[in-house]
Amino acid sequence: MYRKGDVTYQPLPLPDRVQLPAEDAVAAAEAFLAYMRRRHSVRDYADTPVPEAVIAAAIAAAGTAPSGANHQPWHFAAISDPAMKARIRAAAEDEEKDFYAGGGGEEWLAALEPIGTGASKPHLTDAPWLIVVFAQRYGVTEDGERYKNYYVPESVGIATGMLITALHHAGLVCLEHTPNPMKFLPEMCGRPASEKAVMILPVGYPSETATVPEVAKRKKPLDQIMTVFRGA
Repeated sequence: MYRKGDVTYQPLPLPDRVQLPAEDAVAAAEAFLAYMRRRHSVRDYADTPVPEAVIAAAIAAAGTAPSGANHQPWHFAAISDPAMKARIRAAAEDEEKDFYAGGGGEEWLAALEPIGTGASKPHLTDAPWLIVVFAQRYGVTEDGERYKNYYVPESVGIATGMLITALHHAGLVCLEHTPNPMKFLPEMCGRPASEKAVMILPVGYPSETATVPEVAKRKKPLDQIMTVFRGA
């Protein structure tokens, strides 16, 4: 994290080692792949409560992510208040109506057609928790001095991916909801002008009748997402 003044590099012995023998590493990686293939983005939520401690632990896991210069340029607002969720849904749906009325453009709307999305966002009130992800565009010290953050989109993206994985590991589902623009969220969540909302994650357990789009399970094969350069 950012510190003012003369800060010098001080190496520490590697505090944790999790290395596995090669065969065990392959088995562990393949088991994790199989588990992550069971992750689904879900829009249909049960009203089953989720303990705040689970949400806190998942966000803490996200906070362990690497970041540019270790500035950790993120903040996560966890919301279970029904009235606040209702206000967020109303504001998001107002923006989504414009998008689906044509503001998104024909190509984007056509791309979303197989996903089955629309302007109505009941998941924003049905899910027991909403986690709003904020990116800190710049930092401000306690005495009001502004400082620069580095690789903010990359850092926040890594942390968000780790958050989604932590939620899945806890047996929960979420949805990566990105209304655009989201200018109403910083003020609603009491966040400073230095932060920009980048995502809302409804979080909870899937309802008994939950569905996912068939097309969402079509993933690119490995040979389309991986290139290997082997030495001689």
